[in-house]
Amino acid sequence: MVETTVELSDEVLELLNQPTNYDLATINPNGTIQLNPVWGEVHDGKIRINTLAGRRKHKNLIERGDRVTITVTDPNDPLRYVEIRGRVDEMTTDNGVEVIDRLAKKYTGADKYPHLQEGDVRVTIMIAPVNVFTHP
Repeated sequence: MVETTVELSDEVLELLNQPTNYDLATINPNGTIQLNPVWGEVHDGKIRINTLAGRRKHKNLIERGDRVTITVTDPNDPLRYVEIRGRVDEMTTDNGVEVIDRLAKKYTGADKYPHLQEGDVRVTIMIAPVNVFTHP
């Protein structure tokens, strides 16, 4: 069954466009949940994140399926948050460095991601939102 993606509301976009961490949940090999803060943005109606190839979250998505949950909490109101349940539409290394540089600009103001090491392979992950829940 193919799940229909949903459009993100203006209220959700306003929160996601802030430089606040996205908490990404994936499934570990033993079935437990792995939760990581990541940088992210909205691109073409999808959530775009970036990670180093081979990190646990990357392996989890390759080995255990494409389902994720992301939560983002309003830095100005910790009772306000959004939960996005979705599926990975694409994982690519084609533009990994460009995307992490873009996210570094959003989150730190730097033109380049300061922790990039020679030989690092950055993976861009595009997540299609399937269910969106807001509180309050």
